[in-house]
Amino acid sequence: MILLRDLCKIASLAAILSTVPAFLLPAKEKLNVVYIMADELGYFETSYMGSKTITTPRIDDLAKRGVWFTQGLAGSAVCAPTRCCFLTGKHSGHTSVRVNGGGTPLRSDEQTIGSMLKRRGYATGGFGKWGCGGRGSTGVPEDHGFDLFVGYYDQVHAHSY
Repeated sequence: MILLRDLCKIASLAAILSTVPAFLLPAKEKLNVVYIMADELGYFETSYMGSKTITTPRIDDLAKRGVWFTQGLAGSAVCAPTRCCFLTGKHSGHTSVRVNGGGTPLRSDEQTIGSMLKRRGYATGGFGKWGCGGRGSTGVPEDHGFDLFVGYYDQVHAHSY
């Protein structure tokens, strides 16, 4: 006999499975994933979004061939916690990185988009500011699924670049 409780469990499972991200599903050919996160970049400051002042032809080309996320929201008012939110998919209240500079790094057990893609056979890399843990901490990108990282581990140093 199927109980209402069982039906609720089945419905919940069906809802969860219907939202599995495409990159977790088996694919004949892996898609390229390029995510650009720029500090202080306004919504309409790229030419593909309408800027006449700043031309961004390479980004425009990526935008023509890719997916736009136009309903996003920064996880925090400052860069390191926002990066942590993006990398882990967590709300800022549940991340380990809460402040810029000198804060707590990503924990060693935290999953990131890099570690998820790595498990699916992707080659991964990060470039620029990391901000989720400095050298010698549990938060370095190489320990969170990134094959290559070129940039500043502690984003505070990048502020004066």
